[in-house]
Amino acid sequence: MSTNISTPDTLEKEVSIKQNKIITIKNSDEVTLAEKLIPEKELSVKNIQEVIQQPHFYHKIKEVEKQLGKKFYEFDFDIQEAIILRRLQQMTNNLFFNPFWKNRLKEAGITEVPKNFEAWQSIPLTDKETMVAAFNGKREGMIVPFSEGGFEIVASGGTSSGVPLETVYELEELQETYEMAGEFMGKFITDKYLSKEGPKWMATTLADYQMWSSGTMVGGVLQKIPKVNFLGAGPLNTKVFQHMMSYKGEKAIMSTSNAIALLADFGRGMDEERRNSFKIAMYGSGLMSNKQEEALREVYPQVEILSYFAATQAETIGLQLDHANQALSTVPGLHFVEIVDENGKWVKEGEEGELVITRLHTNKVPNIRYKLGDRVVRLKRLNTPELKTEQFLFKGRSGDVIHLGDSHFSAPKAEKKLFATLEKEEIPLKEQAIEIQFLNDRKSKELTLIVSALKADEFQKSIANLGEETINTLFVEALIQSLPLFNTWEANRGYIEKSNYQFFVEVVEKGSNKIFRTAHGKTPLIRDKF
Repeated sequence: MSTNISTPDTLEKEVSIKQNKIITIKNSDEVTLAEKLIPEKELSVKNIQEVIQQPHFYHKIKEVEKQLGKKFYEFDFDIQEAIILRRLQQMTNNLFFNPFWKNRLKEAGITEVPKNFEAWQSIPLTDKETMVAAFNGKREGMIVPFSEGGFEIVASGGTSSGVPLETVYELEELQETYEMAGEFMGKFITDKYLSKEGPKWMATTLADYQMWSSGTMVGGVLQKIPKVNFLGAGPLNTKVFQHMMSYKGEKAIMSTSNAIALLADFGRGMDEERRNSFKIAMYGSGLMSNKQEEALREVYPQVEILSYFAATQAETIGLQLDHANQALSTVPGLHFVEIVDENGKWVKEGEEGELVITRLHTNKVPNIRYKLGDRVVRLKRLNTPELKTEQFLFKGRSGDVIHLGDSHFSAPKAEKKLFATLEKEEIPLKEQAIEIQFLNDRKSKELTLIVSALKADEFQKSIANLGEETINTLFVEALIQSLPLFNTWEANRGYIEKSNYQFFVEVVEKGSNKIFRTAHGKTPLIRDKF
């Protein structure tokens, strides 16, 4: 993520060379290439009809790949960045045709396309509330209306609000991004971990809700991996799984972390040939513990475990390409991935920040600089002859989300229900609360509501008098009522009890170090401990 590429208007580029000197190169090859690839008439369209007629960015990538005789992910970083900057300028110009985005940019003092990446970083981040306003309800963020046809709505579970967070995609461009991501996975994952001989299979259990992003988008990518057969398996049980494993050939399976962990139990008693055919386990939600990975390898001695990082707004954000290295690599040219500080500026290598994405493949419904709610560390770029791309390391969610296994619960809703129930038990803790925090010890499977308050000892005695069983019931009921729409099948006591979590309420004195605070003195509602 260099900030040195200048606008094609000046056709200048600052380049850092030895002795820390700066020289200026006129008419740089990279910028000229980008300008020819997306000419002015396509960059600065004049109306919505011209937006509709804009060539897809996918075809532009194919055009320049043919011109240079190699894949986009093999391009030098200077060339990649020049083309991506030009594309971002084109997308920003399109936004000015939409009152919703135009007003948002104007409020930030932005009245023209960014001349370089430094100017790009001044564009405000898109948070979840903005996303809802843009693509839910009246869908005010769409440049081209639904009446034109050719769109698809994809939804998340709506973790925070209980209402699905919807995103609108152009169907044609969505299929093109599946092609890009599928080809990339084939080149750098399945070609590496699956043999070249015999049939090969890629299965996913994320196929129950097709409107749900995990069901439709991840499956869309996996179907496009070259020379690999696809299985939309859906939720598995032992019988179905063992039948699937009887198919001749090597297998890769993509699912959530907990579902992948369950495959250790599903495979017990299965013959050696079928167990040895399981080569790749890809998890796309949460983290797998060392114990879970060991249990999986015990049953499947030849399996390698990889992480697949995706979101509702981006079907492939980062892929673990090496089982021995936790780094996640982006797919060059698919999304523009940024890791930013609290001001929306890029962090340095080795620093932690918020993960922000801009989908590069959309003309009609652009969504720029979307903050996913994930904390990651920016790593050194991967720079080899075969692949030049950005890398990052996942650290955890930054939103107010309680993770129990693969299920996500709204922390604010759970908090509200817990305090309301305690009030009925004549424990008015909410009224006296100074600080509130959920501590989720995901390794020990303990969820604790920690509250600092005056007269903490008195409140703690009242809590203790309720007993463990009552506290457990309070949490279960609160969590059930905080589940989002697409997870209503999980809304039962049995499901939460199977998570093997223990629940606690702890009241501490004001200023207690049991409550975590940031360097700026803020108290996050959720603290995850891994």
